[in-house]
Formats: sequence, structure tokens, C-alpha cells
Amino acid sequence: MAAASADTRGTELGRYLKARRAQVRPEEVGLPAGAGVRRTPGLRREELAALAGVSVDYYIRLERGREANPSPAVVDALGRALRLRGDGYERLHELAELAAGRVSELPACSDHTVRESVLRMLESVRPLPAYVVSRYNRVLAANPPGRRLLPGLWDWPEDQRNLTRYLFLHPVGRTIYDPWEENVALSVAHLRAVAGADPDDPELTALVGELVLKSPEFARLWERYDVCERGGGQKTFQHPRTGPMTLTYEVMRLARTGGQRMVVYQAAPGTPDEEAMLSLDAGDAVDTADAADVRPVPEPVQEPVLVPSGRRPQPAVAPCPACAQTPAHV
Repeated sequence: MAAASADTRGTELGRYLKARRAQVRPEEVGLPAGAGVRRTPGLRREELAALAGVSVDYYIRLERGREANPSPAVVDALGRALRLRGDGYERLHELAELAAGRVSELPACSDHTVRESVLRMLESVRPLPAYVVSRYNRVLAANPPGRRLLPGLWDWPEDQRNLTRYLFLHPVGRTIYDPWEENVALSVAHLRAVAGADPDDPELTALVGELVLKSPEFARLWERYDVCERGGGQKTFQHPRTGPMTLTYEVMRLARTGGQRMVVYQAAPGTPDEEAMLSLDAGDAVDTADAADVRPVPEPVQEPVLVPSGRRPQPAVAPCPACAQTPAHV
């Protein structure tokens, strides 16, 4: 039973090592590419073992989940051999700690209720577009300009409004970001990062299973296992309502929520980008589609939706920034 338990704990660490090994070319670490066709797109197991200073047998057991207690020195050596930095390096250590049983799994996500105080914050930052997303990028609430920033998302049922799904499966989501390829790469890397040591979470597995089946691009990026947790950055939109605009954004973690984040966009004062952004909040009344989405979670008794002159927020969507790693932008 102890061996089975180790296999279970070490599985995700093994997947991560295998995925990152495939991303490192021999010449990048001073090894000859060798003659003939390589079956492995990146480093072979024996090459990585030699670079990290461990036996091939030990490394194979580690990658297959049969070794569940790598020392910090071994983990550091593997991280250096795999050229990991930042989020990727931290993730390797997290998974090693989990495999060794030194930490438990991450806490389960909270329900998708957004606190009243957070809803008031969304309204208070207008005219800046803002929204709240769950740990796995489900849009839980947004103010009116935040909803208009992501057209078409609100056509989907509430439980389908996920930013990563929007990027890959919605026709507007595939055209609104420039460049799309860079944004989706970062989005998937961010999803990998927040998945962390809880890869079997039901919400995550349902989302990943759907996207792997429906999007070859997502399947390819998910398999790479790039990791990048973002906290802010810049995005260029090709927006059907405003035209081109480049906005900066900040991502704020909300305490005691199981991973909810608030994303707020802005533009430099006096620029065409700011003018385009402000047009998302123009008008004296909330759009019909917006009005239907003011409260993210239905309740038995619910206050009426207020128009811009009132002080109540509304549902949303959220993405993520750049990092110094392999990925690109969401």
C-alpha cells in the first residue's frame, strides 16, 4: 500500500518532469544533438539524469511516480538541468513537496459567490473595466464596461463563462486579442499554474477535458506544461465596439475566496486608448444583455439591477499578463 500511495503522490511530479524534459533541446544544455532521429523531442531520460547528477534508474522511478521523496538538492539539480526559472522552478518544488507528503493538496475552490464588498468595488472603479474570476478563470462578476470588454461571453450560460473557454471556443474570443497565439499560450500557462497540486479538481478536469477535445491548439499547449502565474500586464484588443486599443491591467487576489481574482483595466490619460476604453462605459442605461447579468449568483431575494447612477456591480471575465518564461500572453 505504501508503494501505491507513493505512485499516486508522485504522478503529477512525473508528468511535469516529462513535459519539461521535452521542451529542452540537447544543444541548449551543451549536449550534442547526436546522429539519427531522436524519438524524444527534447532531452532523453539518461541525459537529464546525467545533467542532474542522479542515476538513470532513480530518475526513471521519479518520472514514473515510483520515487516519492526527492531531496531538495535533487530537486534543485533537476530544476537547473531543465532550465526552469520563476513560476516553473517554484512549481517543481511544490510538486516535489506534494510527492513527499510534506504538504497536503491545495484547498478546494470556494463556491462561486462574490462578496458584496467586492461587488461594490467593481462598481466603484468605473469607468475602468473590471471583473472577478474564479481560480480556474470562470467569470463570476463584472461592471458594465468589464462586460462590454468581452463581447459575446454573456451569450453563454452562467456556468460556461470561462475566459480560457472564451479564448479557444468563442468566435469573438479568437479574434479580439492581438496577437491571439501569444495570449492563449499565457492563458494556458496560467491555468497550469493555478491548477498546482490539485490537478484532479472536478471543475478543472471538466474544463480541460472539453478544451482538449474541441481545440487542438489547447491540447498542444496543455501538454507542454508551461507554467506562468500572472499578476498584471498589457493587452491589445481588436474590439468590435471600440476598434483597436491597448490597455494595461492589474490582477488582485481576493483573500479567503479559494482563488478568486479581480482584474482591472486602464489606459494612459489623454490617449486614444483611454478614449476607446471610456466608450465602453458610455450611455445612461445598462445594456439589456448587461442588465440580465448584474448578480453572479441567484438568491431567493434579490435586489433590482441598478443603472449606472446606482451603486451595484455586475458579472465578469478575466485574463492574465506576461512572465519571464517560455509562454506568451493571454
